[in-house]
Amino acid sequence: MTPPYRLLLLATAAFAAPALAQETPADVVVTAAGAPQSVNETGDAITVVTRDDLEARQTVSIADYLATTPGISVTRSGGPGTLTSLSIRGAEATQTLVLIDGVRVNDPSSPGGAFDFGSLLSGSVERVEVLRGANSVPWGSQAIGGVVNIVTERPPEAGVAARANAEYGAADSVVANGAVSGRSGALSGALTAGYLRSDGISAAADGTERDGYRQIGGSARLGIDVTDGIGVDLRGYYAHSKIDLDGFPPPAYVFADTPEYSTTQELYGYAGVHADFGSFRNRAAFTIADVNRDNYDPGVGAAALFIGRGRSERYEYQGDYRVLDQLRIVAGAEHEDSRFDDGTTTASTGTTSVYGELIVQPVRQLTVTGGVRNDDHDDFGSHTSIGANAALALATGTTLRASYAEGFKAPTLYQLHGAYGTPSLEPETAKSYDAGIEQALLDGRVRVGATYFHRDTHNQIDFDLGTFTYANIARARASGVEVGIALRPIDAFTVSANYTYTRARNRTPGANFGHDLARRPRETVNFSADYRFPFALSLGGTVSVVGDSYDDAGNVTRLDGYVLAGVRAELPVGERFALYGRIENLFDERYQTVFGYGTVGRAAYGGVRMRLD
Repeated sequence: MTPPYRLLLLATAAFAAPALAQETPADVVVTAAGAPQSVNETGDAITVVTRDDLEARQTVSIADYLATTPGISVTRSGGPGTLTSLSIRGAEATQTLVLIDGVRVNDPSSPGGAFDFGSLLSGSVERVEVLRGANSVPWGSQAIGGVVNIVTERPPEAGVAARANAEYGAADSVVANGAVSGRSGALSGALTAGYLRSDGISAAADGTERDGYRQIGGSARLGIDVTDGIGVDLRGYYAHSKIDLDGFPPPAYVFADTPEYSTTQELYGYAGVHADFGSFRNRAAFTIADVNRDNYDPGVGAAALFIGRGRSERYEYQGDYRVLDQLRIVAGAEHEDSRFDDGTTTASTGTTSVYGELIVQPVRQLTVTGGVRNDDHDDFGSHTSIGANAALALATGTTLRASYAEGFKAPTLYQLHGAYGTPSLEPETAKSYDAGIEQALLDGRVRVGATYFHRDTHNQIDFDLGTFTYANIARARASGVEVGIALRPIDAFTVSANYTYTRARNRTPGANFGHDLARRPRETVNFSADYRFPFALSLGGTVSVVGDSYDDAGNVTRLDGYVLAGVRAELPVGERFALYGRIENLFDERYQTVFGYGTVGRAAYGGVRMRLD
């Protein structure tokens, strides 16, 4: 890391720890056990982001907020809407499981099965849970690096609520969102809609032509209480995006401006029933994820040059039985059918899974969770995963956490059956553990913590240049520490900061053994502060420091570290409205997260927000 960044890291490290401001004892999460559980009863490391957090930061892209949380690094191949990848604790982007309203949304038509965070906007989102570390017992395939669980707008406890915002800013950007939700008798529901348009920037760092982005989307939710403890849940999510692209035009065939563009349609649905019989809770559901991608080059013709059609259908049952106050059993069975079509190859596969977890509290302060899962895949056969974690919450405000978990990732349909596929591929596997401590002081106004983590990944699938096919040839190791602090000295003033050190290394025998994994900065620091004046004006700022990394496995092309700073303000106007504005990349930092791809410079935005509840 270059000396200026090192100095800033040292100056900021005094504020270090996981983002604990949202992780209060009242929080309930589902990413740890796959069922509701108090965050203080799990040994897993989890960050919770609420709607209030997103609005306080004036967040448009969920990835931008997550990039400032512990253990996460984000790369973006250009401006808004371009391919955006998220790595948790140095894992591959393809090894992060993403859910929206209980639906697994990783794209079956993607070569590696990664979810593109470039299209995930904040307008519909009420809550985000991020679990850091492997956790395949409740979640199955892809939960090697961690799990990102997105929850869209939910109805209030009673009555009607509504919110809306609209903003305008740099690159002729327009953002508009609206949401309405309510509950009356046996019915509850929520509906959101959003629109974004931006001229963007050139995806090619040396280009001059702006690559624009547009998205329309929304979410819907309906709940029907049939009788006491029994109900029906229906959820849906839709997004349609268009992004201009750059490519490799003749005769030079170097990355440059082109008229190419891509469209993506995402449709996710959930239909389920729940039935609670005293201490025995049951849930059964059918989910569907359908992603259509099309790439066009008007210079070649009107027809799509590439298509990607990915679809998964999932049937699942979960039982949650509290046998005693000190003993809880969570168990389930699932079956998923997935298929893809790239215009040349069509393939499908199925996976049947069963899992079980015991959650035990031998004493009130200690919670121990252990579980096992078996996945039977049509192509590679059976795989078993285990995991265990423990949390000790003391009356002194100290919480000790520890976890061990195994993760696995099934080979994708493209890796198995695509043009360069290998039908005999085995799943990627990982073993990870972490241990941490958190301390709450002054009635929770000060929260500090630290976590050490380690993960070994084997059988990782990579492209074999010797055979020009996919093969289980890669190994990786990642270890590091996440530390931080959250302060609220007075109700009007909040400060939080976190520092992450990640050493993600290639352990594959050969020329790149021991090298840093590509695009994994070793050090990141994030600092944020907000203050509300007595006359209601709010001012805030965020600083992110990202260390050096490499763009390639050979560690030849260096990506220099960078510092991003932003400021924001919001002023209420009456009881229902507020004016807000922000400046991103305040010092107009020039940097790259992917070599050769541009990034947004200094940019200002302003808008108005309305809320009714």
